[in-house]
Amino acid sequence: MFSSDHVGVVFFDVDGTLVPGTSSSAFLAGFLGHRSELVKAEDAYASGALDNRQVCELDAAGWDGVTEQQVSDWLDGLPLVSGIAETVAWCRQNGLAPVLATLAWAPVGRYLTDRFGFHAFSGPRLENAGGRFTGRVARHFDEYGKRDFALAQLRELGLTLRACGAVGDSRSDLPLFASVELSVAFNASAGARAAATAAVDDDDLRGVLPVLSRLVTATR
Repeated sequence: MFSSDHVGVVFFDVDGTLVPGTSSSAFLAGFLGHRSELVKAEDAYASGALDNRQVCELDAAGWDGVTEQQVSDWLDGLPLVSGIAETVAWCRQNGLAPVLATLAWAPVGRYLTDRFGFHAFSGPRLENAGGRFTGRVARHFDEYGKRDFALAQLRELGLTLRACGAVGDSRSDLPLFASVELSVAFNASAGARAAATAAVDDDDLRGVLPVLSRLVTATR
């Protein structure tokens, strides 16, 4: 449950944003043995040739029999952009709830939430039986689900779109960018840049803070 003293919220994408140059799924698929197939599928999603349901089903099959602990251990090596902890702290200091709005699998969102102190996370879920993944998708989740998750979080906080910002990089962020007051395309695709309020290229997430400061001013 969010505390009532938040004056705004910032939604952060994971793949391509917090995880630079790749996706958490592609990283994990390197351990699972189907990285090349998944990267091709993710490229097809980015171009619009596949939807996220198709990508998830392909990826999930490779998780069959893998334990939650194995995935957690692998995620300790996940490549991450610099400045995540500092950006989360800045959000908190300024009354903004930092939330992960992502299509990354739930174990990834949970890991990052626990590690950095995000308040909540979204994403598709894998079927799990007795601590092992079954290779099936338990809940699908796409770019419109990401937007709807964000809007639900705003309602829970009692906030309006005026108090909402988003940071992302690609196709999966476009519906959310179209809905929020302030959007930041971070190391982003051309499509995301065209849809965003501002674009930032940086190897440190703190590069977005000057833009997010507009949100702080708007909520005062």
